[in-house]
Amino acid sequence: MKKKIALVLLLLLTLCGCTKRFTVEGKDGDKKSSKTYVSNIICKPEEEDNINIYTEHKDDLLVDYDKLPACKDLKITSGGYEGLWTSFFVKPLAWIVVKLGLLVKNYGLALMIIGVVIRALMMPITKKSNNMNKSMQKAQKELNALEKKYAGRENDRDAMMAKSQEMLMIYKKYGINPMSSCLFAFIQLPIFFALLEAIYRVPVFFEKKFLVYNLGMTPAEGLLAHNYWYIILVVLIIATTYFSFKNMNTNTADEMQAKQMKMMSTFMVVFISIISFSLPTSIALYWIVSNAFTIVQNIILKKGK
Repeated sequence: MKKKIALVLLLLLTLCGCTKRFTVEGKDGDKKSSKTYVSNIICKPEEEDNINIYTEHKDDLLVDYDKLPACKDLKITSGGYEGLWTSFFVKPLAWIVVKLGLLVKNYGLALMIIGVVIRALMMPITKKSNNMNKSMQKAQKELNALEKKYAGRENDRDAMMAKSQEMLMIYKKYGINPMSSCLFAFIQLPIFFALLEAIYRVPVFFEKKFLVYNLGMTPAEGLLAHNYWYIILVVLIIATTYFSFKNMNTNTADEMQAKQMKMMSTFMVVFISIISFSLPTSIALYWIVSNAFTIVQNIILKKGK
């Protein structure tokens, strides 16, 4: 279990580490009112204050500011090749969100639509994973019997080889592919983190509003500014995260696996609850809609045959 938690944290740290920042202090060098800005943006901001900040701090940027396109004119090929991650994941997603935002005239709504589309595209994989869990439930009695049969013989190499062969036969009998359960995570995680970085590296996503929310403002900043509508945003983040993981937990019948799933889900809910106050509204909207879609999807799959 600890290894799984460590792996999640490692992914969060490594995949989110591509966004670089610089800090601008407040008036008269006031560090309390200092603000951070992304230094490797892929297009120019639109608001005058941000334009002035980036123009004055060109030396802090990791890109040639004068050569950057306006965000509305962003292209997938803008800036040329910048490595596999940025060129094939981050830029295409940023371009899609920008163009969709211009089409629907709101970047917040565009991010919500992207969340639904991504989850919809993942439905075949989710359904396959759900069917695999059902097959695991059917095979659980035989797997438990296999564990009892070889209990205490972990140091017997021949016994372990025989156990592996018998386990493969059980998997084959019920059509189980152990690796398929990881397929969703392997596909979903890179997409999520690429979108996360795309949001951070497109300044215009932080300059617009969705209803009463500033897309670049976090709930913590909103509450400090006495905008108590952000409480609803935090509640929705936590609630949708909790119920999305709760629905997933019911798919396993194995007691030990169920405990591990519950522990992992609890950790993720607590983790998301803590960071929900520091998530920009733009990311929060994507997260809420994506989770809401997952909740509905899991309910439908459980009721289906």
